[in-house]
Amino acid sequence: MAGKMINAARNAAIGFTVTVAAFAGIQATGQAIAAHNSNAPVNFAADRIELQDRQDRVVLSGNVDIEQAGLRVRSARTLVNYTDASALSINRITATGGVTVTRGNESARGNVAVYDFNRRVITMVGDVRLRRGADNLNGGRLVIDLQSGVSSIDGRASGSSPIADEPDAGPTSGSGRVTGTFQVPQN
Repeated sequence: MAGKMINAARNAAIGFTVTVAAFAGIQATGQAIAAHNSNAPVNFAADRIELQDRQDRVVLSGNVDIEQAGLRVRSARTLVNYTDASALSINRITATGGVTVTRGNESARGNVAVYDFNRRVITMVGDVRLRRGADNLNGGRLVIDLQSGVSSIDGRASGSSPIADEPDAGPTSGSGRVTGTFQVPQN
């Protein structure tokens, strides 16, 4: 009987270790994107570019591809808000329509993404899928704080969000829960 209890305790400890390792995987997911230099120049390409000077914004549409220091944002349409005091300064990028954000071996996909340059935060909503190698997380909203390096994913896209004033984010993952898969190293 004592042997069974020892084995059960050992198996519980192993299960706990695997759970801790999986949680560490969650913390590591988002690190490649979070280690981003948001002061680097921003390069862009699109099928169409419209400068709306009075509104201090640029509308990029059709195969939009934006790159900054290895961070790449691709979407169908992107709105770039800026200020033009003594020099042009980007405040915010709002991408819609099949948005993909990649850096290194990490990628995040969603319906809408907002990159707030002033707060150094990237928020994605609507059917969010975060991938790093074979590991993945799925949810409704992803927030990546580039300053602190902390990333979080919620099950639902509702709640206080820096994109609350943006167009509808579209359908969310539906379950209201965060799901995912982490690969466990084989010994």
